[in-house]
Amino acid sequence: MARKVVTIYTDDLTGEDTDEVSTHTFAIDGVNYEIDLAPDSFDQFLSAMGPFVNKARKTGRTQRAGAAAKRAPQTVDTARIRQWAKENGYEVNERGRVPANVREAYEKAH
Repeated sequence: MARKVVTIYTDDLTGEDTDEVSTHTFAIDGVNYEIDLAPDSFDQFLSAMGPFVNKARKTGRTQRAGAAAKRAPQTVDTARIRQWAKENGYEVNERGRVPANVREAYEKAH
């Protein structure tokens, strides 16, 4: 008997199935949370949390949180990065995740 296993990745915010879903972790009041989001939903999450993260004090990182921060800095507005990238000759999509090299260039410039 043959068996075929199919894994379906679902965006927790939209309920849509996509291969681009990544798991993201965050904590509020000492409670750790995990959410699976596609790039567009993750951009929404970062935009919503950004103003609070920018005003917050860091208290330390777990190893996993440090790795997540390297993948996707949470303190920068993606719309601002896209605008800066276009003005500085970088090619970026209107939606989805901003490439890491563009984020790094933005951070170095600011």
